[in-house]
Parts: sequence; C-alpha cells; structure tokens
Amino acid sequence: MTRFDLWLYLVLDPGLCGERGRGLGMVETARLAVAGGATLVQLRDKDGGTVRTVETGRALKAALAGTGAKLIVNDDAEAAIAIGADGLHVGQSDLSVAEARARIGPEAILGLSVETPGQAAQVDPALVNYVGAGPVFATSTKPGHAPAIGFQGLAAMVAASPVPAVAIGGLKAQHVAQALAAGAKGVAVVSAICGQPDPEAAAWAIRAEVSAVTVSV
Repeated sequence: MTRFDLWLYLVLDPGLCGERGRGLGMVETARLAVAGGATLVQLRDKDGGTVRTVETGRALKAALAGTGAKLIVNDDAEAAIAIGADGLHVGQSDLSVAEARARIGPEAILGLSVETPGQAAQVDPALVNYVGAGPVFATSTKPGHAPAIGFQGLAAMVAASPVPAVAIGGLKAQHVAQALAAGAKGVAVVSAICGQPDPEAAAWAIRAEVSAVTVSV
C-alpha cells in the first residue's frame, strides 16, 4: 500500500481556492501549501463533475510530482483512476468502502469520513487506511455537516477507530495541539489555507505547530 502521513491534510475547495473565489487557483494553492509542509492534498469539487475533476487532478498531479505529497480525490472513483491519484476519500453516503476498494485496487489509499464513535468502530481496516474524524467545529465549507463534536468527541472517535484518524472541521493552527492530544495523527484544513493571501506561509504555520507537538512527545 502507498505510504502516507496525515500531519497536514489540505482539502481543496474550488470556491475558496479557485478562480471563482479570492484564491490563487486550486493547483497553485496546492503547490504552495505543499512547499509549506502539506503532506496530503484532497481534490474536492462536488459540483465539478468527472471531466473537470480529471482535468484539475491531472494538473495537480503534475504540480505535486516529486514533492512526496499524496493526491486524494473526493468521492469520484472514476476520476481518481483516470488521474492516477494516490487515493480516494468517501463519505458515509457515498460509494461503499468495499466497492471503492475494489475499484481503486489494493495499493491505493482509501479514506472514510466518520462522524460518531459508532461509525469509527465499524471501520474495516482491511479496506480503509484512515478516517477523517469530525467535524470538530462547525464549518461553512461543508454545508449540512453533522453536529460539531469538539475535542472530547474527537478523542472518542479516535479511540474507537482501528485505523489512524485525521481531525477535520474548522481547524486552524491554534487547534493543532489539542487535536493531536486527542489522538489524531494530523489535521485536515480548508479555509486555513484555501483563499489565504500566502498559502505557503499558512501551511508552514500549521505544520510548525504539528512539528512542535510531535517533537515534544
């Protein structure tokens, strides 16, 4: 299986990072964020369709080549395969993990969103490599999300999960220490990097917090 780490997981949002928003574009945002220490990049474009996702994903793959950062595609297995992405991330109401694993093969990374300890406990480690646990805080980047769980809820999900967890949901640099103290292996962010004037500096600030915590333990 492809090796990866969850320290700083950037989820791209076309409204914030893209040309439609105030950002630099998803590809340039990702390039700069990885230069600042992002370890995984997820392409999430719910309204883009497979064709646009493949186009953006191929540009991202080219931009990230040689950096060591992994490219994950949200929901769209067909796009992930066409891009040659490192993995796929699915939600509770998306493609089943069994079907997702069958489609992307045994070597690709497969992530699953979980919103309760019960969901986390049901994860099959033979199929799923990591979980995205949250939302820790309410966030406007994912309309209709489940209720915020806070760090106590995050700790409960991490404890229940048989695979590593990345914390997600409204997280900023100042939340890193608490997220890692709850047992998460990293933090996933959207607006903390997407649409920021300097995505590289924003990523560096978060990664510095991660490094400070991991060095001290």
